[in-house]
Amino acid sequence: MSVREFLEQEEYRLLAPQAQKAAETKGRAYQEEESDVRTCYQRDTDRIVHSKAFRRLMHKTQVFLQPEGDHYRTRMTHTLEVSRIARTIARALRLNEDLAEAASLGHDLGHTPFGHAGEVALSEVMGIPFHHNEQSLRVVDRLEKNGQGLNLTHEVRMAILGHTGLSIPETLEGQIVRVSDRIAYINHDIDDAIRAGILTEADIPREISYVLGESHRERINTLVTDMITHTSETGTLGMRPEVSQAMNELRSFLFARVYKNPVAKGEESKARGILQALYTYYTKHPEALPADFIPQLDFDGMPRVICDYIAGMTDKYAVHKYETIFIPAAWHVRS
Repeated sequence: MSVREFLEQEEYRLLAPQAQKAAETKGRAYQEEESDVRTCYQRDTDRIVHSKAFRRLMHKTQVFLQPEGDHYRTRMTHTLEVSRIARTIARALRLNEDLAEAASLGHDLGHTPFGHAGEVALSEVMGIPFHHNEQSLRVVDRLEKNGQGLNLTHEVRMAILGHTGLSIPETLEGQIVRVSDRIAYINHDIDDAIRAGILTEADIPREISYVLGESHRERINTLVTDMITHTSETGTLGMRPEVSQAMNELRSFLFARVYKNPVAKGEESKARGILQALYTYYTKHPEALPADFIPQLDFDGMPRVICDYIAGMTDKYAVHKYETIFIPAAWHVRS
């Protein structure tokens, strides 16, 4: 018996009946020989972590555009926080922690540079809504490994797609990632807003703090713990109504005070301008696209390929390309 087969058998012994078992995966789009030492979901985690799109998350905006300070979240740190929350909940409920981890680490691979401003910019130039969850799925299915994709399992793919939007993941592990994403960003965005001087703890409405707690640590602990205890008691994944309502009210508070705050979002029009200028340029000069994107033009069409290229950029790289294309280079005359 291989290590993988042993681990698959152990899942039946240790995990809850409703947990997704690795041996019962719906499989991959392209059949592959199984690993001797890793389950399919462990393998998916490794593929995501070793992908180029995952590495780029460290230089992509979470909320604050190019903040001055090393402690503000990026897409990478957000992703890691989601993973930890999802794994904690999955483990406590005896669900498949490997599946939750893989989906968590892959859920934001399709995010644009400059956060939400990038999504708005690409939606405007494409003439159709740009949804980062759909782009994340496209990254793992089509764009990674020079167009081969990562060939992930069905369950991980659907959890990535369903971490936001109308599509709800079919597995409980995928649904946990969906909730964990919201728990993570609501709380760490408050933390960053306080660090930026936009909020203080005292600004958070008392009725919310009364339910969730008075600090970053208390709020996360309340939400995670309640998710575990309520699900265990009822058999239905979720939080108590008063806790869920408080979380939704805190999210609404964030939209009003942080996500639409002119201090935090003051540079967004510039960010949109950069991405839209790049899109226009590459539409006129598709030959300037990187060589590995050129073959895609015949299959996906110019708008989609340019969108893929720009969506994959980091904040710094987008600024660099803009400066290279549109800003005159300095030159010196020899004396």
